Amino acid sequence: MAKKFRENIRNVAIIAHVDHGKTTLVDAMLHQAGVFRDNQHVAERVMDKLDLEREKGITILSKNTTIKWQDNLINILDTPGHADFGGQVQRVLRMVDGCLLLVDASEGPLPQTRYVLSNALELGLSPIVVINKIDRPDARIGEVLDEVLELFLDLDASEEQCHFPVVYTNAKIGTATMDLGTEGDNLMPLFRLIFDKVPPPEYDDEAPLQLQIVTLDYSDYVGRIGIGRIANGTIKQAEQVMLIKNDSTRSQAKVTQLYTYEGLSRVDAKSAWAGEIVAVAGLENMDIGDTVTSMLDPRPLPPLKIDEPTLEMVFGVNTSPFQGREGTFVTTRQIRDRLVQRNSGKSCSACGRLGDFGRLSRLRSW
Repeated sequence: MAKKFRENIRNVAIIAHVDHGKTTLVDAMLHQAGVFRDNQHVAERVMDKLDLEREKGITILSKNTTIKWQDNLINILDTPGHADFGGQVQRVLRMVDGCLLLVDASEGPLPQTRYVLSNALELGLSPIVVINKIDRPDARIGEVLDEVLELFLDLDASEEQCHFPVVYTNAKIGTATMDLGTEGDNLMPLFRLIFDKVPPPEYDDEAPLQLQIVTLDYSDYVGRIGIGRIANGTIKQAEQVMLIKNDSTRSQAKVTQLYTYEGLSRVDAKSAWAGEIVAVAGLENMDIGDTVTSMLDPRPLPPLKIDEPTLEMVFGVNTSPFQGREGTFVTTRQIRDRLVQRNSGKSCSACGRLGDFGRLSRLRSW
C-alpha cells in the first residue's frame, strides 16, 4: 500500500447555524478567487438556488463549488444548517478532509451548529473556527470563543480538535484577519489557513478506481447523475466500470458523461483522479452509497450509515366525502404515473434517502 496525497486540493465543508453568514462568505470567496467577471451581474447568495432558500435565507440542499486559488483547488461544500436534513449532512461530510465552523460574533454557537459539528467531530475532522460578523456593534468575540471551546468539550472533542485555529471575518465586505488588532483587506488569510490546516486528500497509489455515490441529481438530457469523491484510482469518460450496490449485487456500466466543477458550474471532463469531487452519468441504477469501481479489480467501499428521514409522505387517492367531484385524473394509476413522470430517476436531495422521491421500486402499489 503506497499512500500519497493530492497536495494541490483541499476538500472542506462549511458548518453554521441558520443566518450566521456562511453562504455570504462563500459568495465573497468566489468573487475574490476570480470566478466571476468584473462586469458580471451576480445575485447575492449565489449558492442558494432554490426559491425557498432565497426567501428564507437558509441552506436546504447541500451544494459544492470549486475555487481556484494560486494554482490550487478548494472544493467547498455548503451544508444545511438544520438537523432535519441530517442524512444529507452526514453524507456530505464524508467527502471532505476538514471543515470551517462559522459562528456569529454576537449570537455564538446555537443548536443547529451543535448538531452538524457533532457529526464532523465523530468523523475525526478538525475544524477551523471562523468568527463572522465581527463588525457588529454587539459583538462579544472573547465570550463567543469561550462558548465554542465549551461546545467542543461538551461534544467530547479530542485534544487536537480542541486546539482549533481561529480566523475573524466580515463576510459582507469580504475581509479576514488572524489578529483582531489588524484590520483585514481581503480573504487571503482564510485561503492560506485552509491550505495550512486542512489535510490534502489521501489515496492509495496501488488501489483501483473507487468512487462512492454520496448524493444524486438528475438531468433531462443524461438522466440520473451521481456525485461523489474519488477515493482511489482514476475514472475516465466512456470507461466500462463495475457498479457495486448496497446489497452487494454487481453490474457492469459505462460512464457516458463525466463532470468536474469550476466555480458553480459542472464542466465536461475526460478523466479525473483521486481526491477530486466529480459527477458521473450513465449508471442508471446507481443509488446513494453504491461504489463505482474497476472492472478488473472491483473493491467496494463500506456502505454509508445515515439517520432515518424525519419526514415521510404517502400519496393516495382522495377518500374524502368530496372524492370525484373535482379534477380529471383521480385514479391510483394516474397518480403514480404523474409522480413517475415528474420525478423519474430522482431521489430526495433533502433527506438523501434513495427513492423517497420518485423511484419506481419505492412507489407503493395501492
